[in-house]
Amino acid sequence: MKRAEIEEIIHKHNMFLNKKEGGIYADLSSANLRSADLSSANLRSADLRYADLRYANLRSADLSDAD
Repeated sequence: MKRAEIEEIIHKHNMFLNKKEGGIYADLSSANLRSADLSSANLRSADLRYADLRYANLRSADLSDAD
């Protein structure tokens, strides 16, 4: 998955969490996020089931209630 795609998904997920129009729930299940920079990303309640997070930078990322 390309960086721009990941950033767009996270942006729309944040809109969803803040109940803003156009926001969508982040479904990153089975996504290839290997080596992705997800530092400080708000992925609260996102679906990360089976996502490849090997070597991903998750420093300060909010993964609370993520699956």
